[in-house]
Amino acid sequence: MTAKGRYARVNGLEMYYELHGAGRPLVLIHGGGSTITTSFGRVLPAFARTHQVIAVEVQAHGHTRDIDRPFTFEQDADDVAALLEQLGAAPADVLGFSNGGTTALQLGIRHPARVRRLVVASANYRRDAMPEEFWDSMQAAKFSDMPQIYKDVFLEITGSEERLMAMFNRSSARMQRFRDIPDDAIESIGAPVLVMTGDQDIIRPEHAVALYRTLPNGSLCILPGGHGSYFGEIMSRDVPEQVISVFTTIVEEFLAAS
Repeated sequence: MTAKGRYARVNGLEMYYELHGAGRPLVLIHGGGSTITTSFGRVLPAFARTHQVIAVEVQAHGHTRDIDRPFTFEQDADDVAALLEQLGAAPADVLGFSNGGTTALQLGIRHPARVRRLVVASANYRRDAMPEEFWDSMQAAKFSDMPQIYKDVFLEITGSEERLMAMFNRSSARMQRFRDIPDDAIESIGAPVLVMTGDQDIIRPEHAVALYRTLPNGSLCILPGGHGSYFGEIMSRDVPEQVISVFTTIVEEFLAAS
């Protein structure tokens, strides 16, 4: 997988992004504490066969350094929208996983002219998307709780324990203060949205259904598997290629619609 890694200055941030393939633009937005490769390493090559993939790393994650400003999903959405404007790539299709899916929803709310279709995978828009134990654990989040593979990849990129710890602290604080996105904001998303989740996901299937029903132009897909395992996210072990192929086929068919 040959990447063309670059930086763009957006809203005061030096944002890292990669370009792969050619065709209609498809933006990939990774999950919390993650990077391009940890979220999408197994599916990016398939998408690059039919799209110009624009894979980003948001504020404080991976190659993109943190800066002194708010650390919110709304800000991440504003940064991605500004990048698309710079690249002349709007309107683009967008696939966001986990926190990246929440950012994708904010893109649809805040920057409707920048998006054509959205795929929101394993993402929440309400606190009741996840069991109360999740929020309890976030209030007591410890650095030792962060998956080691995420730490390893971050350190391979940055070599900085200080940056890793700062990213963990800011990401934890963002989740601790998460508030529901109002239904009327979700209802304002005019773009078609494919809501995806796993039947064993940390995101409740009932939440995926509620999001699908609230969206004006929603579609729903619940696949067997856990958080990201249905497309081979790095925390998933021994995911068969057939499973990943099912995921990419479903996404491609949704994005192919006019």
